[in-house]
Amino acid sequence: MSLGNLHVLDLLVIAAYLAIVIYVGRRASRAAQSQEDFFLAGRKLGSLYQFFLNFGNATDANGAVSTSSLVYQKGASGVWLTLQTLFMNPYYWFMNAWFRRVRLVTVADLFEDRFGSPALARFYAAFQIVATVIVIIGFGNLVGYKVTASLMVKPEAKWSPAERASVEGFRELKGLETAAKVAPLAPAERARLETLKEQNRRGELSSYISWLHSPTGKWTYYLVYSFIVGAYIVMGGLAAAAVNEAFQGVLIVVFSFILIPFGLTAIGGWDQLAVKVPAEMFDLLGGGAGGVGGWELGGIFLISIIQIHGIIGNMAVSGSAKNEFAARFGAVSGTYAKRIMIILWALCGLIAIALYQGAAQLSDPDSTWGSMALLLLQPGFLGLMMAGLLAANMSTVAAQTMAVSALFTRNLWRWFRPDTSDAGMVSVGRYAIGLILATGVWAAASMDDVYSVLQLLLTINVPFGAAVMLIYFWRRLTATAVWAAVILSALLNLVFPSLVAPHLDVLVRNPELTRQVEQGGRMVPVFFENVVRENPADSASALVGGKRFHLELWVLDRAGLDVAGFTASGRNAARFLYTGLFPFLVLILVSRFTRAPDRARIDLFFGKMKTPVGSTPELELAAMTQTQLNPRRFDDTKLFGPASAWEFAKWDKVDAIGFIACLGVSGGILAGFWLLLRSAAG
Repeated sequence: MSLGNLHVLDLLVIAAYLAIVIYVGRRASRAAQSQEDFFLAGRKLGSLYQFFLNFGNATDANGAVSTSSLVYQKGASGVWLTLQTLFMNPYYWFMNAWFRRVRLVTVADLFEDRFGSPALARFYAAFQIVATVIVIIGFGNLVGYKVTASLMVKPEAKWSPAERASVEGFRELKGLETAAKVAPLAPAERARLETLKEQNRRGELSSYISWLHSPTGKWTYYLVYSFIVGAYIVMGGLAAAAVNEAFQGVLIVVFSFILIPFGLTAIGGWDQLAVKVPAEMFDLLGGGAGGVGGWELGGIFLISIIQIHGIIGNMAVSGSAKNEFAARFGAVSGTYAKRIMIILWALCGLIAIALYQGAAQLSDPDSTWGSMALLLLQPGFLGLMMAGLLAANMSTVAAQTMAVSALFTRNLWRWFRPDTSDAGMVSVGRYAIGLILATGVWAAASMDDVYSVLQLLLTINVPFGAAVMLIYFWRRLTATAVWAAVILSALLNLVFPSLVAPHLDVLVRNPELTRQVEQGGRMVPVFFENVVRENPADSASALVGGKRFHLELWVLDRAGLDVAGFTASGRNAARFLYTGLFPFLVLILVSRFTRAPDRARIDLFFGKMKTPVGSTPELELAAMTQTQLNPRRFDDTKLFGPASAWEFAKWDKVDAIGFIACLGVSGGILAGFWLLLRSAAG
């Protein structure tokens, strides 16, 4: 008995996993009666649950699939789109304490609390609901679908004529590319190769056919998957998500590790990596074609540490901690555990390079993880890996869905229906979850490329992240500046480049904007993410730009920089640096020329931010009462003096020891990964 390539043993393992998560949701539903219970687990989660909540929230199948895919394409340097967060862990030691001390339920509440602007809070809520549902939850659905599709391969006897032509065209493409490396091709073969390359860029060729590639198969997968996620979080809220993530965390470790021993056996052992994988693919910086260089890594890190402040899950994860230490410890320990998983995923990508070469190369790098699982795992093991993959994805989608539900309920619904009871608000939150997951399904059906979405994930929260950073650090920041920075950044970095420009003929058919340069033996576009021939059968037909128009690069080019002369990595670095710095420029300039915020409100806000969370409700009430009576009682702890507009605080013993320990752990993990790569490279 089987379903596609899944044996009955695999199906039993997956069914057992799904039954457990639904049971946990049912048990947790009894305690989720108030908003604080439902959205913040009653602020009762200790260090262990905070570890699992942070680990589950940070670790998802998206990371495994995208990391292995990027390493398969770019070599070890491709890992930096996810591993650059290793350098952020020491910062988390401070950041999560801030989100706990602010004592709010959602990040949108932060804008109302800081500026007294309900409109700005509602705008944040609306923007983040749309962005999170479409980009993050939709992306999670897409990755789960891609991996599952690669496990349910349709036998050749069942292929349609169009499907057969797609696979045979891909095989012919790889055969011609291999032949071209040995000897020059005949004119007819060169023309055929160019035609096949165009078809491949358009996504018309494939190395395999899945039962789920049909519209019916795709929608069936999305609906069943979303129903399971919705079932347990609708019942139990964040408490159910936290308990499930403790269980799911074990499965995440299993599914991250399970491919490695089988993969090494398939290629002939550890020493065969050095034989079958090109040496440059082991380099952490640069390396293979399109590898990530130092400047690009710096740009990625800049926008990552900015945007992390603006994501909607911060308040739910940190705010659910019973004290500051639990919030801090859970943040750094849970995310460090994820960094270890990233290294395992990168190793899987290197094994994939050794497995899939020449004619066996994968047409869709995003199917790397699923293709390896199908090739390497026996019945039972494949089901265990699938359960782990579902656990990884569901844990993150659940946490994000809970955060979106809280935003909608508290910051939008309450505005329309302010008289809704506490129990009514929980009911609204539950109904919102169903709508959120349904919209995520629609969004996933509109996506097709993991790498493109990953870059969007890195940048979409940058303007709000910059605003939250300055909310915590700078007294002079104004609500008007936040409005200006967010709207301008969204229009110039998201709406116009991704939604408007690709549909303007004056841009997509402009020879200057569709120009390509040769790098690494292939032609790469400069200003558009993708450039194809108008007629794939005619190598002389006009070039047409597609996907995203990189407005940042065009601006820098007009400013006099030789953008076309940059490497692909250099152009990415320029985009990221521009995107990261632009909101700060707007925030600071507009704040300087607009009315300063209310002094009493600002004093109380920063007084609260410097008041440690009490270990008991009684101590917490006493501490906050003192702060309300004297909001500036902690001014002597300000780094630049009591009169400074900058609210950086002097470190205490816990701050210093925790930061130094985090630096040591980050350095140790990076050194261990480098030694692992040196060993693999022989």
